Amino acid sequence: MHFGHNDIKEVNEILKRMVQVFFVVIGAALGFIFMSELISSLNVQLPAWLLNEYVGGGLGALLFFLLSLWVADPIVRALTVIEEAIVKAPITNVLFGTVGLMFGLIVAFLIGLPLGGIQIPVISQVLPIFITIILGYYGFRIGSQKRDEIVALFGSIGRGANKDRKKDEGKADTSNEGDDRPATSLKIFDTSVIIDGRIADVSRTRFLEGTIVIPKFVLDELQHIADSSDALKRNRGRRGLDILNQIQKEDAVEVKIEDIDFDDVDAVDSKLVKLAQETSGVVVTNDFNLNKVCDLQGVPVLNINDLANAVKPVVLPGEEMSVQVIKDGKEEDQGVGYLDDGTMIVIEEGRSYIGRQVDVIVTSVLQTSAGRMIFAKPKMLEKAL
Repeated sequence: MHFGHNDIKEVNEILKRMVQVFFVVIGAALGFIFMSELISSLNVQLPAWLLNEYVGGGLGALLFFLLSLWVADPIVRALTVIEEAIVKAPITNVLFGTVGLMFGLIVAFLIGLPLGGIQIPVISQVLPIFITIILGYYGFRIGSQKRDEIVALFGSIGRGANKDRKKDEGKADTSNEGDDRPATSLKIFDTSVIIDGRIADVSRTRFLEGTIVIPKFVLDELQHIADSSDALKRNRGRRGLDILNQIQKEDAVEVKIEDIDFDDVDAVDSKLVKLAQETSGVVVTNDFNLNKVCDLQGVPVLNINDLANAVKPVVLPGEEMSVQVIKDGKEEDQGVGYLDDGTMIVIEEGRSYIGRQVDVIVTSVLQTSAGRMIFAKPKMLEKAL
């Protein structure tokens, strides 16, 4: 909802009138209570009617009304700035900040109770006000800045209670022992795994359980890539949108496009991690760096490359295979070839075989989330040795 200039001006005028009414009420109350005593203390001969409490209330209201004409505009401007800051802040910050503020004020009240009994005015009257301001401020700051940790704390307590209850009732699923993640947890796709395309076949085979979630910021990034002026990026983005459309049409899985974003986070990868933390979901990716970030922050992650590596034929040191050497490697005299599934084979002393099919013997296999790499040496060289 957007307000025009006239609407904003009208709202400010109403707010100004409210501030003036507040000042008049406060002035009338103070005048009613203290004006007669103040006039009496001046030791000046004044008419008796000036000592009337109601006259004092009227004079107080008049004085504070005149004061409001001078201070109302600055107060309204300050309130407007505060309002804009609250509106722009994420709702979770405001909510948890308010809870923290209330907690801080309660603690300050409890601390102020024993201080009020001390017969030193500075300690009994001034110090409680100072403590209230400080604890209220820090309560708001801690509540708004530590909201993620608070949610994670209560979430872990809730999961622990549920786990204990299931154990007591004897309903725990022994097939999932040691796995805190529910079988039907949310699967949150990142942009790279959608563009990759293999996830569509994995979804079709029902290897992914639960609901697939596509956050709006991932969809926006896909659309941005599809609209790129670079032809390669544009084709990748359109491929990703086509893959996503295929997954949505599959009856084997449930796909939800969630209209969710985090304005306080810029990077898409960071938003994915935060969403997974708040929903107890699982990030599905083929990005090696995102995989590592998830591991560091304790977020469950499924890497499509790990799945692809897991279903590749097992190759053991000492096995023989035939491979075509395509190019030279990074080290001197190395040659590089590839299997049909894309696995890279680094061939020692294989540079002289570039462009030829050669029989090799596997010496070692390196397996990582980024892929699998096989090291080998030519069979003829092995025989020569």
